[in-house]
Amino acid sequence: LAPSSKRSLAATMSRGSSAGYDRHITIFSPEGRLYQVEYAFKAVKLNGITSIAVRGEDCVAVATQRKVPDKLLVSSSVTQLYRISKNVGCCVTGMPADAFAQIQRARYEAAEFRFKYGYDMPVDVLAKRMANLAQVYTQHAYMRPFGVSLIFYGMDEETGPALCKTDPAGYVAGYKATCSGQKEQEATNALEKKLKDNPSLNVEQTIQMAIDVLQSVLSIDFKPSDIQVGVVSAENPSPQELTETEIDAHLTAIAERD
Repeated sequence: LAPSSKRSLAATMSRGSSAGYDRHITIFSPEGRLYQVEYAFKAVKLNGITSIAVRGEDCVAVATQRKVPDKLLVSSSVTQLYRISKNVGCCVTGMPADAFAQIQRARYEAAEFRFKYGYDMPVDVLAKRMANLAQVYTQHAYMRPFGVSLIFYGMDEETGPALCKTDPAGYVAGYKATCSGQKEQEATNALEKKLKDNPSLNVEQTIQMAIDVLQSVLSIDFKPSDIQVGVVSAENPSPQELTETEIDAHLTAIAERD
């Protein structure tokens, strides 16, 4: 390259833009950013889905949108909620194909753990394992991160209700309440206000808080077919998805309360 070309290239790459630094996942920008990983976070929000999870006193509830992209699709075959094992459920937000791959891997890890150690894989252990695998995909040039965020929930035999979330970068943490998707920031702010005083929530209150926050951040009055709600509780520790009739009852209760 001629000296003038080198100078202009250097000037372009030092302006703080992603020019040149978003071509490979393994190259840091001068500001210390990995642009391909950041793009994976944007992919989580791409399909316009928002998911919210709330941990109660002895339960966890997860509410997410059900968007059927094509009128010819069977609506019941479009889902964001999956059962990983008999005591762990998962809510996925992001690219559906990546979600299927991650769900299959999570089920494999849970089954392998059960076979090896003789008891079911705890929620936090599974979440950490999936986060570790996701992090590996940020280190190699021949891989790309998964454009999906996973919310794991279940009843732990020792600690009670458990709620964990992983992201495309491989970060994982336990939460009192969490959210992911298009309206993540607005939902986080709403949940912080609702849980400021650490309320003690029973199963109904937990479910209704998750649905209520989802409704308020999206400014939508849901029909029962518009959302999916997953629940685990001390009485029924196996992940369950509420029927449309049950969801309708909770929507009515929220409307009457407001």
